[in-house]
Amino acid sequence: MNEIKIDYDVDEFNEENIIKEAQNGSKRAFECLVKRYDHFVVSLAHSYVRNDEDVKDIYQEVFMRVYKSLSGFNFESKFSTWLYRITANICLTHRSRRQLQHHAFLDTVVEQENSPEAMTDHYSPDKRLMDSEIPKHVQKAMNILSPNQRMVFLLRFIKGYKIREIGEVMNISEGTVKNYLFTATERMRDKLRYLL
Repeated sequence: MNEIKIDYDVDEFNEENIIKEAQNGSKRAFECLVKRYDHFVVSLAHSYVRNDEDVKDIYQEVFMRVYKSLSGFNFESKFSTWLYRITANICLTHRSRRQLQHHAFLDTVVEQENSPEAMTDHYSPDKRLMDSEIPKHVQKAMNILSPNQRMVFLLRFIKGYKIREIGEVMNISEGTVKNYLFTATERMRDKLRYLL
């Protein structure tokens, strides 16, 4: 079978053809898929574990699983949804398997600590000290969430996914997503109430 000639260096490409080429064993096509989606995998893994070594492990495991499972991808969903589901599942199982102690900070809280306001002379030392402790409190509060609650919480509030998209990524119903999200939000609010 002749390999379809695809220009892999352009930004806009026919993803379906590239996936089919990768399914037929083209290493170049698979590398193109990795290049296109590696940022998402790293970003989601980093939000979930916040440890560079664990991020590398998750990244490698995701793309090894994609490589092994790609022949079974049948285009019933978007490739990105299929990949995100694999990534989310590996993040969840990685945490359970390794009993990770490092958890994600909320990006918005971390950004607040490094904001221009924090660098001005008008920003009081007491306020600066309190804000520098916020990420630690948030990290500790995240420990109380179940792996699924944590993943839903991260996808919604850190990654900005819609309820429907989270359901597709995690392969759960929208009702289940809402349930996890409600419970996670309430538990985080109760745990962090003393900071308000």
